Amino acid sequence: MIAASYEEALLELARQREDVDVLTAENRAPIRSLPDLLGDRFVDVGICEQTLVGVAAGLALRGRTPVVHALAAFLTMRAFEFIRTDVGVAGLPVKLIGYLPGFLSEANGATHQALEDVSLMRGIPGMRVFCPADADELVAGLPDVVASRGPWYVRYTGAPAAVAHAGPPEIDRAEVLSAGRDVAILTYGSLLAQADGARRILEAEGVGVRLVNLRLLQPVDGAAVLEAARSTSLLVTVEDHFAIGGLATIAAEVLLRGGACPRSLHLALSERWFQPARLPDVLAHEGFTAEAIAARIREALGARAATAERETGVTA
Repeated sequence: MIAASYEEALLELARQREDVDVLTAENRAPIRSLPDLLGDRFVDVGICEQTLVGVAAGLALRGRTPVVHALAAFLTMRAFEFIRTDVGVAGLPVKLIGYLPGFLSEANGATHQALEDVSLMRGIPGMRVFCPADADELVAGLPDVVASRGPWYVRYTGAPAAVAHAGPPEIDRAEVLSAGRDVAILTYGSLLAQADGARRILEAEGVGVRLVNLRLLQPVDGAAVLEAARSTSLLVTVEDHFAIGGLATIAAEVLLRGGACPRSLHLALSERWFQPARLPDVLAHEGFTAEAIAARIREALGARAATAERETGVTA
């Protein structure tokens, strides 16, 4: 039986495995009950993310499995050298849990927005990057993350599932939620809900949509990306990350290696941080609501049809 929350899942793993320690940099919201339950196996270093990662590396060198929690922006940027050198170079089993990644930072300004975290973490050799869409995927994937003897970065999301998943996730394989043949939407994390909403809008208009949930971005399920590109006429990536280094870049790398060159549309932030607001307002302002995503795809499909008509003289 899958635990109801991340906190319950992590506590159960800590009870099963005496080597699991839980660390935080004064970010306890999703794990507030664990200090009393884990005693000395819970460590809060205060607001010092570099120290947090250094302590975790030291524990890992002594056979422990540290699960580390901090705001994603500060964990991946303020402590980047410590992650790269202390954890990455040694290939230590430190599990990095980044809170409030991407748009989930909502009302916080640019200093707190993690929009380059995937790019930074996937650049460290041996680092795996897990981006669950919701609490169900996070909880179901946590045992694999903790059991691995290498380093992981996890984009934390505690939101309830907004889509019906096919079953317990194999986090190293993409989840294909629909198999239409007009357009493929590749996404990950909390924006899966908006991408699924866009799918429903487009399907109601007669557009076949292949919706792919890429839970693991490093290493990515390249076969799923290539299949999406080859089976549809438009490939769309949707992410709450900068276009450089995130899913748009990952897809391009996969397609280049696979010899595929599809027509594509990349929905991501480009060269600026997002306007702070409550999450629904952020999505609306930045153009990441289901309706806005559907509109951008509809526009791209229309442009493609017009180009085909000009080139062939046949109405698409």
